[in-house]
Amino acid sequence: MHKTYNPHETGLGSFSNLRRLTYFVSVVETGSFTAAAERLGITKAVVSQQVARLEREFKTSLLVRTTRSVKTTEAGQAFYLRCALILADAEEAFDQLAEAAATPSGTLRLTAPFDYGVGVVVPAIAAFTQRYPDCKVDAVLSDQTLDLMSSNIELAIRVGWLAETGLQARKIGSFQQILVAPPSLAKHVAGLQRPDEIARLPFVANTALREHLRWTFTSSENERQTVNLQASIFLDATLAVREAVREGAGLSVLPDYAIADDLATGRLIPVLPQWRLPSGGIHAVFPAARFRPEKVRAFVELLEARERHRQGLDR
Repeated sequence: MHKTYNPHETGLGSFSNLRRLTYFVSVVETGSFTAAAERLGITKAVVSQQVARLEREFKTSLLVRTTRSVKTTEAGQAFYLRCALILADAEEAFDQLAEAAATPSGTLRLTAPFDYGVGVVVPAIAAFTQRYPDCKVDAVLSDQTLDLMSSNIELAIRVGWLAETGLQARKIGSFQQILVAPPSLAKHVAGLQRPDEIARLPFVANTALREHLRWTFTSSENERQTVNLQASIFLDATLAVREAVREGAGLSVLPDYAIADDLATGRLIPVLPQWRLPSGGIHAVFPAARFRPEKVRAFVELLEARERHRQGLDR
């Protein structure tokens, strides 16, 4: 009948027993306890004690010790051959694990807000999969704040002001909110000097923002002014607000990453450029974990580099 060993009795299930195999193999390969200890960087006494314990546990003599040499018994030789294979397999497994940890691979599941995702994250994803062909990306673009653990998400890009707790976050960039208007309203905004003067103009509100009608401006002289606006159109998505402003519906406040091309081409024009609105942060947020996969680190570094370029910080 085949005998089943209890790992709690023999130590088969412990990492310490794998170390004993290493000590035994080193003694056989070097021919002495002293040489094995030197190879392993430990004392001769430790090697001798652990090999002796291995023999006691299995009630089998593995080595014949003389004053001049150490040789294997018949059982010891057979055991050595098996141990050498086990340790070679273990070393290969560790090498493969180290290689996998050092090279981005596998599927990266992430989430990002829809507007920032379309304008910034999706181009970054395209660049990432071209740079790392062993990676795939499964992205959820949503303005809802998804729970990372229950959704099995490895990375979330949060735009604005973080409210979550219990997660790890890294700031990778920032954005500026800008008051803009369509060119059709250029003559109405050209002479504006103070924020309270915009209250008489049509405004498109982004209801995805908590304070979508109340805005605080700061002048170049650090004067602050808060205005409460009346909107004629209410929309719940940044890209929808941008489209409404493009079509001449009125003024609105939009993030710089969503309107950079529009400002460069004149499709939208800045209003009150001498007054600034609060800036916000762009954060990479991770589930609480001791280690993060290389694919996550690589993507965050790529996105952060693109953010620095977008903000002109790498020039």
